[in-house]
Amino acid sequence: MFWPDLLVDSRSSAHRRPATYFWICGVTILLAGAAVLLGLGARSASADANGQDDAHGRDGYAIGLWGDMPYSDVQATVGVPNLIADMNSQVLAFTAHDGDLKAGSGACSDAVYARALGYFASLKAPAAFTPGDNDWTDCDRVAGVNSLAQLDKERKLFFSTPFTLGQRKLHQEVQTDPLCLGVSGPTACVENRRWTLGGVTYATLNVQGSCNNLCDTAPDPAEFAARNSANIAWLQQTFADAKQRGSVAVMLIAQADPGFDATDATRAPLRNPNTLSETDGQPDGFVDFLTALRTEVVAFGKPVAYVHGDSHYFRIDKPFLNAQGQRLENFTRVETFGDHQENGINDNHWLKVLVDPKSREVFSYQTQIVPANRVAVPAP
Repeated sequence: MFWPDLLVDSRSSAHRRPATYFWICGVTILLAGAAVLLGLGARSASADANGQDDAHGRDGYAIGLWGDMPYSDVQATVGVPNLIADMNSQVLAFTAHDGDLKAGSGACSDAVYARALGYFASLKAPAAFTPGDNDWTDCDRVAGVNSLAQLDKERKLFFSTPFTLGQRKLHQEVQTDPLCLGVSGPTACVENRRWTLGGVTYATLNVQGSCNNLCDTAPDPAEFAARNSANIAWLQQTFADAKQRGSVAVMLIAQADPGFDATDATRAPLRNPNTLSETDGQPDGFVDFLTALRTEVVAFGKPVAYVHGDSHYFRIDKPFLNAQGQRLENFTRVETFGDHQENGINDNHWLKVLVDPKSREVFSYQTQIVPANRVAVPAP
């Protein structure tokens, strides 16, 4: 905001105003500025409460992305607190954790979820979250633990209101239709969320590693089928909503790295990039979702970012091809930093996304290497 110089008058002394003039002008300008700020605050609060698009107008802002941590005690007590302090030192419109609150082999205990709630509560910015397979799907690895019971628990703890977590909150639209499954049968997929900020539409989707619950220990085809259909419906509704609003871009946030081509067997399922079918003989929990995603990306035409964790390899690339083998220019895959327990807190970092709705590409990316978590080359 531009503020006139209230103390210096550059005109000659013969034409200077009395001091009382400046005092009156200063008070008037300050009161006007306060009114503007109060108006903006009221508008922002109204926007948050109603899920509207005008909380930031079409001005630029920044968001923070992270996930796949903590996986060890040192990450839980040192790495993640350092990361959160670094996020809190910056001005962010919101943050989003793309799932996995613990290691897949770790205990599926109430303490894990309580610790995560504490992390999110300590974030100054609104804190969005989507579950990861380590949080629930992979809990079948632990004797006597039921994965659906764990997902029910997450839905109750993290998604009981239509607002984000965090010290400030954003209102989110919730998928309330009982399309998913819980222990007791059909239930709402309340973890699937959507919100629009500054002309950009965001959505979370419960898309999971471990073949999207079709492999690993005790796979559950019925649970997969219900949630997969719900995810595709939410995806399609998100793009329809973005078109109706005139959004300039869409960002989707999920846990799974579904694989997009046949180049990275170490980190994702191998698939034919043209047909999107998996080629490695494993159960394919993603082909229908990817097919729907590709259709929507092409039809939308504007920038689309798919944010995920899962394979613990930070990257920003364009791996998505159309059926003719041509790269989808408007699609960007963004994988956040993820755990590498062998390196302690070495990979406990986050990604800042600068969102400029007035720019052509809308999203630009800045890695945030947390100084206190630098291990191989300590911060000077």
